[in-house]
Amino acid sequence: MESREHTAARLLLVACTISFVSYLGSYMRLPIVPLFAASLGADAVQVGMINGAFMLMAAALSIPSGLISDRLGRRPPLLGGLLILTGSSLLLYWSNSPLQIAFIYLAFGVGLSTLSPSLMASVADVTTPAALGRAYGWYTMAMYTGMALGPAVGGFLGTALGLRMVFPVAGGLIFAMFFVALCLLPRHAGHRRGGSSPAIRPALRVLWANRPFAACLVATLGSSLGYGMFVTFMPLAMKGQGMTTTHVGFVFAIQTLANALSRYPSGWLCDRVADRGRLVAGGLALFFLALAAFGPCTSVGPLMAVAALMGGSMGVAYTVICALIADVVPREVRGLAMGCYNTCVYSGMMLSSAGMGPIVRAEGFRAGFFVIGAVGVVVLFLFTAVYRGHPAAR
Repeated sequence: MESREHTAARLLLVACTISFVSYLGSYMRLPIVPLFAASLGADAVQVGMINGAFMLMAAALSIPSGLISDRLGRRPPLLGGLLILTGSSLLLYWSNSPLQIAFIYLAFGVGLSTLSPSLMASVADVTTPAALGRAYGWYTMAMYTGMALGPAVGGFLGTALGLRMVFPVAGGLIFAMFFVALCLLPRHAGHRRGGSSPAIRPALRVLWANRPFAACLVATLGSSLGYGMFVTFMPLAMKGQGMTTTHVGFVFAIQTLANALSRYPSGWLCDRVADRGRLVAGGLALFFLALAAFGPCTSVGPLMAVAALMGGSMGVAYTVICALIADVVPREVRGLAMGCYNTCVYSGMMLSSAGMGPIVRAEGFRAGFFVIGAVGVVVLFLFTAVYRGHPAAR
């Protein structure tokens, strides 16, 4: 008979595979959809609205989908999310107007919001508390690697096959993961209480009374504000200083590489410290310090060095946050907790893109990065005040 440790390792490998391929297929579309929409007559405003629709839907539905996974089990929303992501890819292939793309991208947001909380919660379901850090180190490394490689693969296929042909390829990859999940993930029952699902508000009140969990959401939302500043305005800042698109790619590549490579060591360290909150605080401090340091940089070399620091510290903070959330919340609301986490990620990036724009336009990119660094001081203070040194249970 297969031991519990071997079963957990096998299921973790399945979850990592689904995560990597699903995010690879989903993020293959990110650089293609704006170009495809423009080829159908969309202007810059319409392209922005299309991307905004995806983020808005992903942020709005992550919490309800997490609650559903707690009540019905992880498989139904996970399988449904994979089918929705597959269907949205195929519909993009048949779309013929920017308006159609916008509606299809709403479905993309629905699918991603349904997939992520269920898959993240399933990792904790099959992992012992003593190994949560390493498990989320592997999982987030697989997810982030798929997110990083997706745009590059999509761009290559778009050049080789044409923009429209990228969508069925992406859909085929995601559809393959539907069968992987269907055949290899366990059929866990939901967590109904007395045969009926409790309302979302009482469940959220239970979670918000959990101080370490609330502190993790503060850290997630704050760091997502910083990451949104980086991905939205760094390319424009570098272009404004006369750097090329290749230079932008170097900076983003080193950030991605440092982020991915720091995940498993961070998880290993997370499992060996008594107070995981200190790791989160240290990661946040370095992350926001790096964001502020982007301001004075005027050449590619310093930008790449700072991007490496940012990526590594982001890997530390996010890996430990995921493990900490899984550790401090009850299993019956773990999906809801991961839904709250994903909502904070997408909301923070949206708020940063919208809120920092006027500051950058009025004061410049350097001031914008200094401001987001100052926001980090507030986030770090709030995290420490709410968390209060709570030692995560092992």
